[in-house]
Amino acid sequence: MGLNYANFHFSYKIKLLMLFTLCVLLVGWATSTYLVDTVHEIPRPKILSAIFRKPSTIVEQQKDSPKSGATSTVRQTTMKSPCPSLSPHLRSPHKLTFKASLTLEEVQRKNPQVAKGRHRPEDCSARQRVAVLIPHRNREKHLLYLLDYLHPFLQRQQLDYSIYVIHQADHAKFNRAKLLNVGYLESLKEENWDCFIFHDVDLLPENDMNIYMCDHNRPKHLVVGRNNTGYRLRYQGYFGGVTALTREQFSKVNGFSNNYWGWGGEDDDLRLRVKLQKMEVVRPSPDVGKYTMIFHTRDRGNEANGQRMNLLRQTPRVWKTDGLNSCSYKLLSVEYNPLYTNITVDFGVAKQKIS
Repeated sequence: MGLNYANFHFSYKIKLLMLFTLCVLLVGWATSTYLVDTVHEIPRPKILSAIFRKPSTIVEQQKDSPKSGATSTVRQTTMKSPCPSLSPHLRSPHKLTFKASLTLEEVQRKNPQVAKGRHRPEDCSARQRVAVLIPHRNREKHLLYLLDYLHPFLQRQQLDYSIYVIHQADHAKFNRAKLLNVGYLESLKEENWDCFIFHDVDLLPENDMNIYMCDHNRPKHLVVGRNNTGYRLRYQGYFGGVTALTREQFSKVNGFSNNYWGWGGEDDDLRLRVKLQKMEVVRPSPDVGKYTMIFHTRDRGNEANGQRMNLLRQTPRVWKTDGLNSCSYKLLSVEYNPLYTNITVDFGVAKQKIS
């Protein structure tokens, strides 16, 4: 009986030990499975570094996330320093001469860096973006001479510039002022220009120090004197030939009047508009503001405007409604030539036809 009890007690302990061992193995298996799954869920070091790194630049984001289906080419734009206030490329004043055999192709070869009339300095960031607006009709030779001189002149001044030629194609009398309004409105469709140079086709600057940039506080009149007037100001208050106004200044005076058909009066009208806005005109010194005027006879269709004095008397009353906000025209074409953008318009005013 005692032996049987001892055997039973030993067998019972063996069973308990086996049950305990089985429980330990079961717990160990469950624990190992959990740990393995947890390890598999830990992000890889690359992903962790992406989560905790500092905010990336746009270029870095483009490297990490290229667009699908496209080859990613990342280019970093090097910021240029501003151009100096006075360009080191300016040269001393010189007498202008005109080559009778000059061709457009020859001028293009001289200016290989100009495309669609635009040029930017290569080694610095220009201080202003300048649109040069030239009203034009039947002056091809004058335009050729102007392009030949003006492109290198502006490049030496380290300007970001573009030349626009606004051509009047209809048979109405020539309207310089309205063409310049058109040039302003159309050029702004391409670039938010800082400065506008309103430039006659027959005037060429002689001095590189006559900087084609705008004064942010005052409209500029650049033609102090020209060769056919003995380099003297034509008259007190003269504001014609070449003027420079910022976008804000020109908008403030509502641009030019649209009502000056034929020669004369529109530049005086602009001066009155500037005066009405209590803006002061600034000019370069007489030795700097010198121009050569290309000799020509009066164009047919650009006869003197006999109504100009009557129109000038109306300026204080009508300037708010006669100008940029009332400039109507039919745009015939915009052509991008290597040396300039040509804008051709038709004013379609039958009563102003050439007689």
